[in-house]
Amino acid sequence: MTKRVVFNQKGGVGKTTIVCNLAAIAASKGLRTLVVDLDTQGNATQYLMGRSDARPDRSIADFFESTLSFSLMPQPFVAYATNTPFDNLDVVASSPRLDELSVKLESKQKIYKLRDALGKLRDYDAVFIDTPPALNFYSRSALIAAERCLIPFDCDEFARQALNTLIENIDEIRADHNGGLEIEGIVVNQFQSRAALPARLIDELRQQGRPVLDTMVSASVKVKESHERATPLVYLDKGHKVTQEYLALYDALN
Repeated sequence: MTKRVVFNQKGGVGKTTIVCNLAAIAASKGLRTLVVDLDTQGNATQYLMGRSDARPDRSIADFFESTLSFSLMPQPFVAYATNTPFDNLDVVASSPRLDELSVKLESKQKIYKLRDALGKLRDYDAVFIDTPPALNFYSRSALIAAERCLIPFDCDEFARQALNTLIENIDEIRADHNGGLEIEGIVVNQFQSRAALPARLIDELRQQGRPVLDTMVSASVKVKESHERATPLVYLDKGHKVTQEYLALYDALN
């Protein structure tokens, strides 16, 4: 089972879109796939489940809340997963309650609970973890639990400036908590091939030795349509250019 986290401390860089589309591709190829939504905004949950007012019965908040009290027979992590409308693709839904739980979880040092739960998981071939745009309890839990980390990059000067700090934070978590964590690569997202700035920033990153992946994901209104229809691109329009880029990215990573 591959456990992959998509992380960036900057918002709006496409974390959720990358998580959900790579997970959907894995599921479309027959892999039993789980998305874990750790962002209180719940965008991955909405993307995969639709915008219905009906919330899943179980959420990631229920899992974390269960770790605050001792149980001789704790629920397995799969008990918190909900089926999506797509074959082989489940989600552990987000919840606004994550915010109120974080202080208790920090104080009781529950930072390894997600790692331990995923380590016992036998029901899936691939796990994708979506994180909040901050280095907080939940993103650290994800980085400790995962084997591979993808860093979305949207060709913005502020994002480039923040990248060194971001990688230093990941390196620190690797050194202190998760020696097996690998930065799989920097995913250039919302790429505009005709603009000069993105190409210059990418060249600078590569000259600095940063692991920028060759496969880039273009900016496209099709992505917004995919969000609106709560349908990942591989199910919405498999022949579209951006879908093909995601398929190429998935193949490059696997």
